[in-house]
Amino acid sequence: MTARGDEATVVERIEGRLGELALRNAGGCYEIILNGAFLMDTRNGRSERRLARLALGDRPGPLRLAIGGLGVGFSLAEALSSDRVERVTVIEIEPKVIEWCRTALASFSGDALADPRVEIVNEDFATWLRRGEATFDGICLDVDNGPAWTVTDANGALYTDEGLALLRKRLKPGGVLTVWSAAAAPKFEAALRRVFDRVEAVSVPVPRGEPDVVYAASCVRTGAVSGRASLSSSH
Repeated sequence: MTARGDEATVVERIEGRLGELALRNAGGCYEIILNGAFLMDTRNGRSERRLARLALGDRPGPLRLAIGGLGVGFSLAEALSSDRVERVTVIEIEPKVIEWCRTALASFSGDALADPRVEIVNEDFATWLRRGEATFDGICLDVDNGPAWTVTDANGALYTDEGLALLRKRLKPGGVLTVWSAAAAPKFEAALRRVFDRVEAVSVPVPRGEPDVVYAASCVRTGAVSGRASLSSSH
């Protein structure tokens, strides 16, 4: 996926934890590129906002949300727009993405990182998932372009039965996991249905190409599925 219409200019290029990371400006819209592959931009954000809304649902507050992958801040901004939200923990592996969201990209999230309800964790999401025990009312997973298009091979474990069981373990009873995907992922949806009680696939139209898909999964009770609550170390 490349810039649409305007020629992109590089604002900054650095060597990040996952490889070459670049911020580009294309006619006032920003793009984040990793190792030459498009990751995200500021053009739309409808599906990223939907990711947060589905995770929150219509449950009363106070709610605690975890967001895996900061991106350009759309999901975080949407979560913070609800007065039911007490705390949002954002797990982002790239320090530079966090910096950009405080500087060049701050206006696209309404300067969300300055909100006192926000906790930023600069860590690989899978590592954070394995080491912690805190539970959340909702978890938003947006660290890849989808289950079938991961940023690193190691991230593939997040979308297996074992990875999903760990995510389920981190949810409070009635909590919701939402997962962003650039396309429908039938095998992943089947895995969700093996681990969670209720699963919904929400199609979100985009200006070009096939729709984004947000998967929402919930469970009546917390806890891991028997025999599935492990995730091999990826680092």
